[in-house]
Amino acid sequence: GRWVKAAAAFPVRDPASGAELARVADCGVAEAQAAVRAAYEAGAAWSAVAAKERGVLLRKWYNLMIENKDDLAKIITAENGKPLKEAQGEILYSASFLDWFAEEARRTYGDIIPSPAKDRRLLVLKQPVGVAAIITPWNFPSAMITRKVGAALAAGCTVVVKPAEDTPLSALALAELANQAGIPAGVYNVIPCSRQQAAAVGEVLCTDPLVAKISFTGSTATGKILLRHAAGTVKRVSMELGGHAPFIVFDSADVDKAVAGALASKYRNSGQTCVCSNRFLVQKGIHDAFVEKFAQAIEKELRVGNGFEEGITQGPLINEKAVEKVKRHIEDAVSQGASIVTGGKSHSYGKNFFEPTLLSNVTTGMLCTQEETFGPLAPVIKFNTEEEALAIANSANVGLAGYFYSRDPAQIWRVAEHLEVGMVGINEGMLSSVECPFGGVKQSGLGREGSKYGIDEYLEIKYVCFGGLQ
Repeated sequence: GRWVKAAAAFPVRDPASGAELARVADCGVAEAQAAVRAAYEAGAAWSAVAAKERGVLLRKWYNLMIENKDDLAKIITAENGKPLKEAQGEILYSASFLDWFAEEARRTYGDIIPSPAKDRRLLVLKQPVGVAAIITPWNFPSAMITRKVGAALAAGCTVVVKPAEDTPLSALALAELANQAGIPAGVYNVIPCSRQQAAAVGEVLCTDPLVAKISFTGSTATGKILLRHAAGTVKRVSMELGGHAPFIVFDSADVDKAVAGALASKYRNSGQTCVCSNRFLVQKGIHDAFVEKFAQAIEKELRVGNGFEEGITQGPLINEKAVEKVKRHIEDAVSQGASIVTGGKSHSYGKNFFEPTLLSNVTTGMLCTQEETFGPLAPVIKFNTEEEALAIANSANVGLAGYFYSRDPAQIWRVAEHLEVGMVGINEGMLSSVECPFGGVKQSGLGREGSKYGIDEYLEIKYVCFGGLQ
């Protein structure tokens, strides 16, 4: 409920130009512990607030986001680089989680269980887990916070948010609006920190006994570290980790619709989303037509530049490390026989910009089909049979999202049921929605966010046996 200075500060930079946007408090172990204590001390009062009233406050926060949507979008574009139109879309998506969970607060229903004994009544209550530590990524600096925090606050939990070091301004802007909305002091806490402090702060959040729950979105490697830390105090954990989404186009598909879906799925946020397609599997009968039309669409519809400029669809990658990974994947693929159909090199606009790239003649031995690129690279693998496509798609040790295009009803059911992912898009390249559960299988994580299921991640089930009723 108050702004606190730290001993040091760190710069937040515009990924498009490298210019310093602001200096933000560089919180360390002491600040993290203080934030956890503040959340813990606010917890009893917040959990006692009527669910309806918690919903009213979340709705006020939502209304303030909508009133300030243009400024919030500009903050995202400044610190993340995504085109302003995409940032505006993110703010509406982000706000929608507060709207959704404002309503879900009143729906944490318990149960009455028929008793085997006449003198007992058996009940099930749902109660908030306690303090939730929320660790979020830079690619959706607003929506990844509200998707977690909306559910947590609706359930009656208090939170400590550690935003990504690249994009802390959105989290702080949300804090200001939460304060204006009347969210009580200590309920929503933000501890920004530099990359140098991130490991120590993350460890505090995962090991402090006052924290009951960890919710993390980020890489699988970091998620495993946090899981090990959280194991010591057996915390509730939900993880939304890396993806490696397959995008399968069968011979029966409508090629034009598949190309449109591929373009939207792959190049949104310059390929920096956890559900963006990473491997394009195209059946041999339509392979050449798909590649040709996909290349034409990329060249015609995508425009690289500063996210604040009109008509830009592709902003910068978040940093030079991200650019280097895209380059490495392309170089590896070309060295093994892949062909660059379009793009393939850094863009003249600046060091963090890269051309939207399409590769053909790709094989499963190449790095770009084994690792998540997280950049504007679309590798196309030609396949012969449905069984072959499913084997390639399911060979990954992660399974967040998967997409396929087909007009064969029997095939649609078979493939949807056999894809080893948490979310499937059928003849659709964009599947995220506040009403639907978001999450993956295998090493893509634990638990679900959004939807009617999302609030359960922040609730404990308590069984009550009321006896002696003669």
